[in-house]
Amino acid sequence: MFNNEDILQIEARGLSVAEVEKQIENFRKGFPSLPVVRAAAGGDGVLQLSGEEVKVAEEYYNARANGLRTIKFVPASGAATRMFKELFEYVNDDKRTAGIDKLITNLEKFAFFAELAKYLKPQIDDKDVVRNIIIDGLAYGSKPKGLVTFHAYKEGARKPVEEHLVEAALYASNGECANIHFTVSPEHKAGFMALLDERQGHYEKKFGIKYNVSFSEQSPATDTIAVNPDNTPFRTEDGRLLFRPAGHGALIANLDKLDADIIFVKNIDNVTTDERKGDTITYKRVLAGTLLRLQERSFELLRALERGEDRYAEAADFLRKELCCKLPEGASKELIIKTLDRPIRVCGMVKNEGEPGGGPFWVGDEYGREQLQIAESSQIAKEDMHLMKEATHFNPVDLVCGVQRYDGTKYDLMKYTDPKTGFISSKSAGGRELRAQELPGLWNGAMANWNTIFVEVPISTFSPVKVVQDLLRPEHQ
Repeated sequence: MFNNEDILQIEARGLSVAEVEKQIENFRKGFPSLPVVRAAAGGDGVLQLSGEEVKVAEEYYNARANGLRTIKFVPASGAATRMFKELFEYVNDDKRTAGIDKLITNLEKFAFFAELAKYLKPQIDDKDVVRNIIIDGLAYGSKPKGLVTFHAYKEGARKPVEEHLVEAALYASNGECANIHFTVSPEHKAGFMALLDERQGHYEKKFGIKYNVSFSEQSPATDTIAVNPDNTPFRTEDGRLLFRPAGHGALIANLDKLDADIIFVKNIDNVTTDERKGDTITYKRVLAGTLLRLQERSFELLRALERGEDRYAEAADFLRKELCCKLPEGASKELIIKTLDRPIRVCGMVKNEGEPGGGPFWVGDEYGREQLQIAESSQIAKEDMHLMKEATHFNPVDLVCGVQRYDGTKYDLMKYTDPKTGFISSKSAGGRELRAQELPGLWNGAMANWNTIFVEVPISTFSPVKVVQDLLRPEHQ
């Protein structure tokens, strides 16, 4: 299947021929559906905290925050092409939609209007206005979301990168320093660094802290081979194999390189204005406090079991009642320890209001356990799709992660993924159809074997910008 040049190309990416052959086998066989049992709901897998419980969890985190090593992890590598898809269709194909009308009518309400106005000449037509947003002028169509101006303030407009600096100061600092890690594409890194060079000092002065900002790129070794519709390797015009980035699931390798007590995970575009940040700040602390309390109890039990104390029944009860993992009847001591001794994540879940995205589910596994996972519709078999429709909550990508073991070492996160999950989609290159493969999502299969707790959070903590018109929503004005 592969010639010598192919093998050199594969190995240059940090992949092996066996790994690529396994990827092709995935195309041929497909990925098995997730064995979902039922949707998680309030009182059955989704914690719904009372006002007093919210206060206690927040105070639990606040009392410990200054002694913790915290990192805010922000996936920010994608270009904003999807955000401006409708605008490209208007400029390139003359396809004018209601969305374009809305954009033009409300142009001055966008925070980027002041920057855009510099490029607009008198009597310019609508198509040239749009062109100056995505191609010329602002050229947002070739930039990542993190560098698009989202919000207007009296002191000056902000881009998402800046809003994440503000958030980090408010819930992810130790009082002196805030650590932030952005995953970026190589071609965009310079833009991020230039913005930080210009604005980081302003926010350090504003909040009286220092920022430690780091970057990483998605490794080529996580790319997947593209195939033709008949599942043979897709080759470019010069005969080379085509590899594609394997989606955000590949970022588990980036997350694995971070060493901290608490890692906050949030998407680059899920930010709001200062006026509306209150719930976001509160509930990030609540999620972190919930994690710390459960983690401390897990550590105490694991240390006791290591000392030889017979507390297996207590550990199994804790797993069922607190960590939402139901072990099979008569579970062995080995399975109890194996289940308790895992990375832990506490995930915010918002009530389902029709937004796209995965949701919280109870899922079975080969050990007979029933535990919580975030599942996308593409992972669920047709006969189980009614469960997706029954879901009362959905995933806003609002995670707090604990990656430390009870003995002070760090978990190898690559050992807690589910390689049997993934996604196959139809794409094209050079006008030719191809099939592409994505690794299990970062908060889906890449964290499938973590201890997982879901906590209901207010919808006000979820303010994504999927298309440019979303910036007209109240949470961005």
